[in-house]
Amino acid sequence: MMIWRDGVVRGVRASWDGVAELDVEVVGGPGDERAPLAAGATVRALAYVHLVGEPVVGDRVTLSAAALARGLGTGGYAMVVALPDRLPADPPPGPGHLVKARYTPLQTMVLGVDEQESEHHETLRDADDLGGMPVVVADLHSAVPAVVAGLRTVDPDLSVAYVMTDGGALPAWFSRSLAGLREAGWQAGSVTVGQAFGGDLEAVTLHTGLLAARLVLGADVAVVVQGPGNLGTGTRWGFSGTACGEAVNAAAVLRGAPVASLRVSGADPRERHLGVSHHSLTAYGRVALAPADVVVPRFDAGTELERSLPPGLGERVREQAAGLAAPSGIHRLVEVSTSGLAEALEGSPVRLSTMGRGLAQDPAAFLAAAVAGVHAGRLARG
Repeated sequence: MMIWRDGVVRGVRASWDGVAELDVEVVGGPGDERAPLAAGATVRALAYVHLVGEPVVGDRVTLSAAALARGLGTGGYAMVVALPDRLPADPPPGPGHLVKARYTPLQTMVLGVDEQESEHHETLRDADDLGGMPVVVADLHSAVPAVVAGLRTVDPDLSVAYVMTDGGALPAWFSRSLAGLREAGWQAGSVTVGQAFGGDLEAVTLHTGLLAARLVLGADVAVVVQGPGNLGTGTRWGFSGTACGEAVNAAAVLRGAPVASLRVSGADPRERHLGVSHHSLTAYGRVALAPADVVVPRFDAGTELERSLPPGLGERVREQAAGLAAPSGIHRLVEVSTSGLAEALEGSPVRLSTMGRGLAQDPAAFLAAAVAGVHAGRLARG
């Protein structure tokens, strides 16, 4: 379903790497004219400036607004498809023939780190080994800053690369967290794989993305998570987080050290996501065919954040995670204390938010991600 509108830029709300956030006045269009897309309404819109150019106040824009019309959370923006009166200049001729977001109106051609024209092609052509590099795998993009915060409590000098898969947003530019972590010096770089694009490096597959993180970016630890915008349907298999199990397999086959971060919540009203989410149980329990270290939080620090957790949450999480280990599962459970992590999370350079809830509203989500970072940091240090 596509919903199109024309609009006029009335203000620039914010900008970060590759993105301009706009206030756009809708000037009308076909179909339903109810709010929020009625003529005269002002909507939030995102423009990816590397694709459509840099909008300024007064520019006429063409918007794609289906996600906004449906009231989706992460996708609750109108997207600028074009500035029809001021098209961007053609890019200069250059190498690269990887087409991402293929055969869509905004498909983009990039230079892949692994393709023949890349200066890194020889490094990656026969590469097959991560050398034991820890690879943290998580379901939701919101876990990324928490994982890195936990890792930095072990050693802030460890080099971290983010490998973004294509289960959520395709452009890495959509993520404010990624831009903020880069600005704070919390990551060595990013690699966008599959149909995702916009990272410091582009790769065809998760496998070459992981190898590039290790061999090109020089990462001590890689964090593999989809972009913002997890998709779920309330069914056993219909969610984009199944890719977590595939990421465990990729890390293992390349002789890395897979570290599985559990998706945990103490505040989600849906039973299937309370404690350990069914997403984690399915992805690690059914999709992953290689063993990983499944990191289980031990809420024993006695902080105010932990005292706000629902009674019995820690025990529930341990019981749910137990099914991933022997005798019924293949993974190794690693309990890690949350000691010191409340302070680390509170010091994050980017806002922590998951499913609309911040650190105070759902501390378990971020503590569970942070302990995976702690474990990965310990593995990296040997």
